Amino acid sequence: MKLFRILFASLLLAVSLSRAERPNIVIMLADDAGYSDFGCFGGKAKTPNIDQLASDGLRLTDFHAAAPNCSPSRTGLMTGRYPSRVGMYSYMPELKEGLHPMHMPGSEVTLAELLKAEGYQTGHVGKWHLSKLNSIHPQPIDQGFDYSFGTSNNAIPSHLNPINFVRNGKALGKVEGYSCQIVVDEAIQWMEAADKEDPFFLYVAFHEPHAKIASPPELVAQYHEENASRNNYLANIHNLDIAAGRLLEALDEQGHRENTIVVFASDNGSLHDDSNGGFRGQKSMLYEGGIREPGVIRWPAKIEAGQTSDATLNFVDLLPTLCSITGTDPPLDRTLDGVDFSPLLFGEDWRRDQPLYWFFYRSIAGSGQRAQGMTAKMPAGAFRKGDWLLIGYLEHENMPTSHAMVPSDMDFIREATWERFELYNLRSDRAQTRDVAKQNPELLTRLSREMETLHTSMVAEAPYWKWED
Repeated sequence: MKLFRILFASLLLAVSLSRAERPNIVIMLADDAGYSDFGCFGGKAKTPNIDQLASDGLRLTDFHAAAPNCSPSRTGLMTGRYPSRVGMYSYMPELKEGLHPMHMPGSEVTLAELLKAEGYQTGHVGKWHLSKLNSIHPQPIDQGFDYSFGTSNNAIPSHLNPINFVRNGKALGKVEGYSCQIVVDEAIQWMEAADKEDPFFLYVAFHEPHAKIASPPELVAQYHEENASRNNYLANIHNLDIAAGRLLEALDEQGHRENTIVVFASDNGSLHDDSNGGFRGQKSMLYEGGIREPGVIRWPAKIEAGQTSDATLNFVDLLPTLCSITGTDPPLDRTLDGVDFSPLLFGEDWRRDQPLYWFFYRSIAGSGQRAQGMTAKMPAGAFRKGDWLLIGYLEHENMPTSHAMVPSDMDFIREATWERFELYNLRSDRAQTRDVAKQNPELLTRLSREMETLHTSMVAEAPYWKWED
């Protein structure tokens, strides 16, 4: 029924494009890489391939993940909706017994489903983390992908010789090699086998540099930081870049370069403070260090090379933008939080009018953050409008103190109220060092009311997850 609705809407409303005109789409996503992990964003890792991708296209300096944590961030990317509206409040943990109830509901319409209804071939390779693979939860094939090769969550036991890859529902056991190279091998083979007459959408979700990290020793030897783990981390980014370069080369060799949109980003900030571009915070925090990501878009046929944009963008914007470009109508029966920024890609003047919102109530500061002046109680909401960023703290006697979602969280999410707010101007204070809430009481009141209204509507729409007894 869902596919029928998508097809019907496309027949009625979609802009007619021939198969030859429709671009291929490749989305490459790093896992836990920070804003400044890549050379083109000031990073220390050797990343010539991503750097060249940026030089050949558009570099985005104010591009944000949909959440500071993996599962909700990927949900926003796939659906064009804020993850809290979908009920993806945190990452999906692996349980020793039973199945965690939280997942991306099958009723959600993904970018893959929309493109598939328009004749796109659709492939997923790498990390999924929107449901547990080989479970009763919706699988990639249920949510628009013709082909799937990947893992539920991280590569186990590490990036080297992982044992938990699944191909179209079949567990593969141990696979030799480093995860990023394994993923790209599969992506290249899938592209080679694809029908040359129809466009394709390929979602490449790397595991790197998420822990547990494993990097080729010859790459680790090229870095000389004081901390050995940092050398391993930079080499991990380096290895990811080599894999991404192989995929980009394959696009060239197969004649896809000119009419393929390539998007590169990371799902959330890094746990390495040196990787987050001087922004405050890190992964799992709603400060910019947790949500601002390196963003690159290349489309040689349409996008002028060598551009940089400081337009404020978010993962949720990708679905409406790619739908607009491909002549695909987004779903009309639900709220979409993203906006179409395609005019920006074609050199037109474009700035965001709609605000952005992030909700992540499990931001817990560690000792390192407390040393920087952050309290154990961390922000749960962030509301961006223009250059202004409002940060909100929840008040509740049962404030969660762990990272993974537990049954009591559902009532907490619905019952907690906003306790206090901070206000930052990101144009003049990108590091968020000066809370100017007291100096702007009227603005604070207006923004906080807007945020509270949006938050209430989203929580009311989201599923109420129930654990089995």
